[in-house]
Amino acid sequence: MSQAPQPASVRILFLGDIVGEPGRKAVIDHLAEIRREHAVDFVIVNGENAAAGKGITPRITIDLLRAGAAVVTTGDHVWDQKEIVDYFPTEPRLLRPINYPEGTPGAGSVTLDTAKGKIAVIQAQGRTFMQPPLENPFLAVEEEVRRLRDEGVRVIVLDFHAETTSEKIAMGRMLDGTVSLVVGTHTHVQTADEDIFPGGTGYLTDAGMCGPEVSVLGRCVESVVWRFRSGMPTRFPIANGAVKLCGVIIEADTVSGRCLKIGRFAETYGDVQLKMVAENAGNASE
Repeated sequence: MSQAPQPASVRILFLGDIVGEPGRKAVIDHLAEIRREHAVDFVIVNGENAAAGKGITPRITIDLLRAGAAVVTTGDHVWDQKEIVDYFPTEPRLLRPINYPEGTPGAGSVTLDTAKGKIAVIQAQGRTFMQPPLENPFLAVEEEVRRLRDEGVRVIVLDFHAETTSEKIAMGRMLDGTVSLVVGTHTHVQTADEDIFPGGTGYLTDAGMCGPEVSVLGRCVESVVWRFRSGMPTRFPIANGAVKLCGVIIEADTVSGRCLKIGRFAETYGDVQLKMVAENAGNASE
């Protein structure tokens, strides 16, 4: 007896916030290897901390795309490097939060044609404890998902750059059954709550970061500890040493968009000894 054909699926890798030169170098150096080992078809990376820990530049965006990223997302530090403003209209694969006001440079979503069909990526920013306060992300994302689905797109990924777990979970629950994955970014700490919701949407509260493993959110331990102990302002240099790349891998049905499998990704890559004097020199406290 012949078996019924299995539905076609696509494997998507999402990597969390890339922090400074160590994070971006590790991603660029190892992305091809990761794609082979995990049979990944499509890669999304959050690059909003890729330039000295604050923002992203056109050059870094180009390097990440050349390394194999299909889409680069951002977040609340998106405008920290002034040259990125004029670059946004030239590169649709670089996203800023969709809930910025109309007329803001760039776009908050992109749909790409792939060998496995159309894949859409949306970026949104939360409002709770986040600066600057933007338009309501729930309304903006809901409208964009409706538009994409009306156009026949079923594989949709949302990077929700937000601070609180409640806001992220609420977004995931609201979108259950309409998108393939809702993944949070911003906190730099990978959560352990990966799940497939009843409607078929994959979910992870935070993907974690791609940055130095021995650090405080990618920054030098000593500087951050001194700030908390003393209360005095200081600079927070990017840490050095082994780099941990964190994210999530899903398998999605290309016809329905349902998430079939989800798993956290976390791998550490040897010491990344870099000359970061120039980067750290301009890296003021937050």
